[in-house]
Amino acid sequence: MKAVLIPKALELQLIDIEKPQLKEASDVLVKVKRVGICGSDMHIYHGTNPLATYPRIVGHEVTGEVVEVGSEVSNVKVGDHIVVEPIRSCGTCYACRNGRPNVCDKLSVFGVHEDGGMREFIVLPENQLHVVDANLDCDEAVLAEPYTIGAQAVWRGGVSKGDTVLIQGCGPIGICILKMAKINGATVMMTDLSPERLEFAKENGADFVIDAGNENVIERVQQITNGEGANVVIDAVCLPFTFELGVEVASVAGTVVVLGFDEKPSAIKQLPITKKELTIVGSRLQTKQFEKVVALLNEGKLRHDGLITHRFSINDVHEAFSFVENNPDKVRKAVIIFE
Repeated sequence: MKAVLIPKALELQLIDIEKPQLKEASDVLVKVKRVGICGSDMHIYHGTNPLATYPRIVGHEVTGEVVEVGSEVSNVKVGDHIVVEPIRSCGTCYACRNGRPNVCDKLSVFGVHEDGGMREFIVLPENQLHVVDANLDCDEAVLAEPYTIGAQAVWRGGVSKGDTVLIQGCGPIGICILKMAKINGATVMMTDLSPERLEFAKENGADFVIDAGNENVIERVQQITNGEGANVVIDAVCLPFTFELGVEVASVAGTVVVLGFDEKPSAIKQLPITKKELTIVGSRLQTKQFEKVVALLNEGKLRHDGLITHRFSINDVHEAFSFVENNPDKVRKAVIIFE
């Protein structure tokens, strides 16, 4: 079967490997149908993901169909359409004991620390699979994992009805956060440098958009909120200066949610944190968000609405990665088709 391997940074190979077999009674064999190309996949390709190991079959945004189940599998059956939860945790460390397996001390992420889904068949334990409506289009289902990232950021920010939220960045994750924040009843402001991305954010429900290259973000937020500031700031740009800006623009008793892995330090003043009694939290992967997202997908309350812009056959994976890399202004989300 075909698989996409990154043997080391800046190398991409379409290889033939053996079809995986069930080994454990809880295992499930899945025929892959769609895999999204995530920013983290591109970081692995470029050698800039500090958490990835090589060689690596990438891909963690996966939807497919069950073709075989182990003898003890009870929650999925042959023919079910599924999406993959890419987290494997130990269940015993401090994080796991406190309901936070996404930051498990021995965390293993499908497609990052272990081989992922960009191959024709995968085997995973049933607890990493979630059944979606068989009538749900694969282009909708494949976005389940990115939506869980958005749901996690919204949960970590405590976003609720009536809150004013500032999302920095209108890329794919920013749009996923937007959709989840609107479902929670928030008023949402979004920033970006791209007029096209800002317009797409408006089309997907953003109440206000701010051109960060031509407008003063702090002043605009103050105008929009009548001087209160943003109750929740979610940073999906993840640069030192956007973290700094988030602290400045947050309201009294506000929350700043950080999604980034940038190792460069930020110059954060203590005074606004203490004076406003801010809560600053990280958001990584997701914690128990799949059931919520799958229900929203099945109910038709989550739709990609143009978020997927490009589709490539597995045979054209080199072209796909090259196109995504060289056309950031044209690509919102690209997917690999295995059918």
